[in-house]
Amino acid sequence: GDTAFYDCSSLASVTIPDSVTTIGGGAFEGCSSLTSVTIPDSVTSIGGFAFYDCSSLASVTIPDSVTSIEDWTFFRCNSLTSVTIPDNVTSIGDWAFGGCVSLTSVSIPDSVTSIGDYAFAACGSLTSITISDSVTSIDSYAFLGCSSLTSVTIPDSVTSISEGAFGRCSSLTSVTIPDSV
Repeated sequence: GDTAFYDCSSLASVTIPDSVTTIGGGAFEGCSSLTSVTIPDSVTSIGGFAFYDCSSLASVTIPDSVTSIEDWTFFRCNSLTSVTIPDNVTSIGDWAFGGCVSLTSVSIPDSVTSIGDYAFAACGSLTSITISDSVTSIDSYAFLGCSSLTSVTIPDSVTSISEGAFGRCSSLTSVTIPDSV
């Protein structure tokens, strides 16, 4: 449920059984010692703030059964270096991975149609992003402050890029914007 293990700062590992279908909002928020999580295929919903500020979380497996990554879900998971977004996810919420300062690469699958406000903001180690051909909008400040990002190819499916989407991307040397925008 919501905030079930909120601020359990000594919790280092968790096994989520196959009987669980929902991880509530803020369920593991502030569990600063949590290093890895495997979410079983039975889970279809992960609430907002679920792993907010889990600063030691280095590895997470999100199953194909999950269809959206809610607002603030992995915000400030400072040790998270890579993440695989499953093929059934259709939206990435506001600040979903914001402040994940160690995140180096992200591949956004073909199922995703929208990238929320500040979704990957302040991911200073992010050097590579692959935006799928199904994304139609890149919301405000989605990649703000991704200071290691060097190039971006925006697919033909994108019709709008909102304000500040790539603001403060100080290493960005190449951008391809399609006619569809």
